[in-house]
Amino acid sequence: MARMLTPEMLKADNHLFAGTGGVSTENQCRGFIPGFLDRDTGAVYCSCWADGRPAPFHALDGLPDHLVQGRDHGGHITAIKASVIAGFIRQGCFYTREQAAHSLD
Repeated sequence: MARMLTPEMLKADNHLFAGTGGVSTENQCRGFIPGFLDRDTGAVYCSCWADGRPAPFHALDGLPDHLVQGRDHGGHITAIKASVIAGFIRQGCFYTREQAAHSLD
């Protein structure tokens, strides 16, 4: 069963994909921007800050309320529904971290 996406999971993924091109700092120069895919609906979301400005890495606070499963006392998102995965968007297409890494080989 899939788990809800959390800031801790994003951090773990960054460590797992470090050096592969599957993290924002390694693939932005190739036109990738951080984003999210809701596998239930196929909807893709660019990573944004809570105020709507584009974020340079995977930030949960800009995601729409219907994806949110938890918030802390300050209103920051602590969990996103399990069908949402982090990845990248390039030229209108969503790439998983694995796909982004392989495209840079």
